[in-house]
Amino acid sequence: MSRRVRLWLVLTGGAGLAVLLVAACLNLPSFGGDRHPYGDRAVRASIARHTANVVSSVNFDQRAFDTLGEMTILFGAVLGCVMLLRQTRDEHRARPEPAEVAPPVRRYALLVLPVALVTGIYVIAHGQLSPGGGFQGGVVAATALHLLYLGADYRALERIRPLGVYEVGDALAASSYVVLGLAGLLGSTTFLANSLLPYGTFNTLSSGGTVPLLNAAVGMEVACAVVLLLARFLDQAVEIEKENGE
Repeated sequence: MSRRVRLWLVLTGGAGLAVLLVAACLNLPSFGGDRHPYGDRAVRASIARHTANVVSSVNFDQRAFDTLGEMTILFGAVLGCVMLLRQTRDEHRARPEPAEVAPPVRRYALLVLPVALVTGIYVIAHGQLSPGGGFQGGVVAATALHLLYLGADYRALERIRPLGVYEVGDALAASSYVVLGLAGLLGSTTFLANSLLPYGTFNTLSSGGTVPLLNAAVGMEVACAVVLLLARFLDQAVEIEKENGE
């Protein structure tokens, strides 16, 4: 593809995007108002489907298809980083030396690790009830594991971080989100429609219909993706060396 053709493609796409943005801005409510129809409708839909956290109701029910796009972007970004940071022919792996960690740092990291991990799981599990959810809790759970790297050494982290397992978990989590959406189609409704399960009792863990399931799928995908991403960066910083010893 020539440079001129690429330029025309960029200009055409930019012009189309500009038209859409202008059209969207023309239909916005007036500035300075304290009420917004979208907010009222979102709250009503959240309460009607027994989802106490309105943000999770928007993310995993009213706009669940948009969340699928966001999760796919993360999946593709991590896949791209894994490919770019893979070991090349002029590199080899050198086993890292055991690290000397100050006792206060070791004690603090090992003490906080289980607390941080449980906190991440809690944020994921209670995403339909309180602030948080799969995206936030997944990051907390993934980074909690790396406290072992700070409190012990890289080898200890490797023992609890089999990358093959996390790669499979990442793929399964992303696939399960799509499968839940397809199940809605099989139920004669729409893709990702919140109609497969009963809504349950408001403000309990079993409430929200399919919102907790989609939330858990995103939490697992984000956690596995962050672990894989950090693993590749740590490989470059700790293990992988070039032939000249750099």
